[in-house]
Amino acid sequence: MAHSDSPQNVAVIYCEGRYRSTHGKTAHGLVRFTRRYRVAAVIDSTLAGQDAGVVLDGQARGVPIVADLDQALEVAERDGQGATHLVIGVAPDGGQLDDSGRTAVLKAIDKGLNVDAGLHSFLSDDEELCAAALAAGVRLRDVRRPPARDELHFFSGKIEQVDSLVVAVLGTDSAVGKRTTAVLLAHGLAAHGLSAEVIGTGQTAWMQGVRHGILLDSLVNDFVAGELEHAVWSAWNELRPDVILIEGQGSLMHPAYPGGFEILAATRPHGVILQHAPARRDYDGFPGHEIPSVERHVAAIEIISPARTIGIAVNAAGLEPAEVVSETARLAEQTNLPTVDPVGGDIGALVGAILELRAESQTA
Repeated sequence: MAHSDSPQNVAVIYCEGRYRSTHGKTAHGLVRFTRRYRVAAVIDSTLAGQDAGVVLDGQARGVPIVADLDQALEVAERDGQGATHLVIGVAPDGGQLDDSGRTAVLKAIDKGLNVDAGLHSFLSDDEELCAAALAAGVRLRDVRRPPARDELHFFSGKIEQVDSLVVAVLGTDSAVGKRTTAVLLAHGLAAHGLSAEVIGTGQTAWMQGVRHGILLDSLVNDFVAGELEHAVWSAWNELRPDVILIEGQGSLMHPAYPGGFEILAATRPHGVILQHAPARRDYDGFPGHEIPSVERHVAAIEIISPARTIGIAVNAAGLEPAEVVSETARLAEQTNLPTVDPVGGDIGALVGAILELRAESQTA
């Protein structure tokens, strides 16, 4: 994944009706952090007038939620630089753009905006959208469109050359906060004077501007391991970071998104941080499919990989403050591992676990 954009690109994020749900996770990631754009506003008429950061996690970020594209463009103009992009911030199951979203894209094109989308339905396959974009002189960019086969890599074993510490941030479910935790860990390690590189594995990480990564769920399966290996190896070869953090996808035992297994197999991490949402009983979007326990995930990781789990990251969604404290304490006692809520609390214990693992690996 090339990193070629900059915050001179001013984005409005389309997330109509879904910002307060897990289907808004792309918008959430961009509100929290992005190198690729400057985010001017989020479009969701059901939450108009509120601060996107406050709605997300209680932290004001100066990004307003507005009712429609016209209001978003007004906000961007008032900030002194007009919007350049509409970014599709919804990530629904199946990755399809609904009729209202398509209408929003047509309006954005008419207003002269480039459009970036991370959906499985490609904007550039829509003849009407393409014709409109051509007439308006703007670009439709489908982040999830896979590279040509001759650009893909097959697993070669070169991962064994990597001597940076490799830590995978895996989860017990999809849309559980793995990418956010990886970014927060990178910032925490930087505060300790260590360089850390996040390997993105999904469309939101690309939109946040990671320097190395893949779109795992868009690849032909034969090339997934090789592309994961190549992304980690490239980050090490070019940057020599102290720590490489890999964003997880899905989970080890997810019926629809079992990307965690592929990450363990291909990237050979030294350690794993496991993200879990205690309020969830079933997989997000798959009622009736119960999530196995954290203990079972930890055991599975250690059976199928040389890596060991070094910490638990708690997603506090659906929990009251007192429940966050009690659930964090319960998981820490059950697993005997440092356990924190990275967004609402101090991530220091997880950073400390990585530092301890790094010290062990250097003396081994």
